[in-house]
Amino acid sequence: MIEHRHVRVTEVGPRDGLQNESVIVPVSDKIAFVDALSEAGFPEIETTSFVSPKWVPQLADAAEVMAGIAREASTAYSVLCPNLRGAEAALAAGADKISIFTSASEGFCRRNLNASIDESIDRFRPVVSLAREASIPLRGYVSCVVRCPYDGEVDPEAVLATVRRLLDLVDDGIEIALGETLGVADPDQIEAVLDEVASVVPVSEIDLHLHDTKGLALACVDRALQCGVRAFDSSCGGLGGCPFAPGASGNLATEALLERLETGGWTTGVDRAAVSRAATIASRITGRA
Repeated sequence: MIEHRHVRVTEVGPRDGLQNESVIVPVSDKIAFVDALSEAGFPEIETTSFVSPKWVPQLADAAEVMAGIAREASTAYSVLCPNLRGAEAALAAGADKISIFTSASEGFCRRNLNASIDESIDRFRPVVSLAREASIPLRGYVSCVVRCPYDGEVDPEAVLATVRRLLDLVDDGIEIALGETLGVADPDQIEAVLDEVASVVPVSEIDLHLHDTKGLALACVDRALQCGVRAFDSSCGGLGGCPFAPGASGNLATEALLERLETGGWTTGVDRAAVSRAATIASRITGRA
């Protein structure tokens, strides 16, 4: 039997890529960036986040961005929401998918959400109810699956515990995304986390969100593919970093991921030339090559 060698790539540049920029990016530039990415044929673009502008001022224009983009029917435009207020605003803006986010680390959860892991899960209950009423799919991010900038090394069992909490929260299913937030993991650490979480979620259904601080993200991709992962997040131009994770550099670059997958004989359905054009826009609006 021949393996179906297809990988799902979610583009997170407009949200996770731009949220850490020191200078506010104009709405028109964000819309142009998303529209260019839409031309590449991504199955999903994480477009923005409906969070308090006090905590993430770069994304205070979420509703304007959602209203201005030219949507492709084959692309889901997802958004990140920390609470019910954000979810209500997201649905009003026409979000196709809602992502909620917690952590495998108590320290990071408290810095990021000002709550314990259990408290963050409780906050998500009305978000889940709202999404289900609207028939909107849900993604559950688990940050710091290898290391936390405040608590240090994270045990894979702690990752499993948080994943279990998310699964218990949503009876009829939630996509699990494992975030290697600091970009410091090696392939063995990624495999250890996947092995642990595989007891409750098939590896083929896990999404892996990698940063590339130590230049090992592609090596981690290779190992994850061997373990059975078939979905990855990446950011056009390698944009990114987390405002709550000191020292974390950008996300795994979409261009690098696509090249690695194509070289390995994997298909994605994403147009690399269109991604390059979007990267030119990203470079212009951030002032970085």
